[in-house]
Amino acid sequence: MLSTASNAPVVEERPLEKALGHQVRLLRRERDLSVADLGSAAGISPGMISKIENGAISPSLASINAIASALNVPITALFAAFEETRDCSHVKRGQGVPIERRGTKVGHLYELLGAGIRGDVVVEPYLITLQDEAEAYTSFRHTGTEFIYMLTGEVIYHHSGQDYHLEPGDALMFDSNGLHGPAKLLKTPMTYLSVIVYPRA
Repeated sequence: MLSTASNAPVVEERPLEKALGHQVRLLRRERDLSVADLGSAAGISPGMISKIENGAISPSLASINAIASALNVPITALFAAFEETRDCSHVKRGQGVPIERRGTKVGHLYELLGAGIRGDVVVEPYLITLQDEAEAYTSFRHTGTEFIYMLTGEVIYHHSGQDYHLEPGDALMFDSNGLHGPAKLLKTPMTYLSVIVYPRA
């Protein structure tokens, strides 16, 4: 137990140890073993097993391996209850972040709908809107892979020498290193979802 300058107690959180202990207890009970039985099979004292199950200590890798062997499960099974915090991005309708990209100058409006802050891969989801005054533009080129899903309107979309007729509900995924973009705006205003994925630098 930790204490502050005001002597108010602060509970020391052990999320990994708690999750590990919970899983050890669950697996032990599934096998109808007592704490003493598991301790004997693993070569660990019953008192230590009890502390591990209560998340009171951080067991050594050797102890974890011994417990896994005694329970006849892989070590990874002992951590099944531990869920690491993951990135999550929530954007309410109409609250995407306006972004300027090369298409902005020809009337393409971009709203960034989310962003990951960790990991080896960057994922950029955009809601793209082309109003009546927007212009065709087929000189987009950037690193990664792009996925497009048409929501409204109609367009001839160009990619690396090929043209694709896209209507609501149609999808297109391509290597975005190739020249691409809307070649003919057949029905405006139009909106489509664009998701760009590329390695983080």
